[in-house]
Amino acid sequence: MSTWKSFEDIEIWQLSRAFCNDIFQIMQYEGLKADNALKNQINRSSGSIMDNT
Repeated sequence: MSTWKSFEDIEIWQLSRAFCNDIFQIMQYEGLKADNALKNQINRSSGSIMDNT
C-alpha cells in the first residue's frame, strides 16, 4: 500500500495535470483562439478534473 504526503503524489492527479497541460497546448491552435466561450469552457472543465481528485 502506498502512502501520500500530499494530493500531488497521487498518480491520477499527476495524470490529470498532464491532461490539462495537453488541453492547453491544443487550445493554442488558431481554430480555438477565435471562440473564447468554447476555449474558456474547455479550460475550466479540464482544470476541474484536478480539483475533483
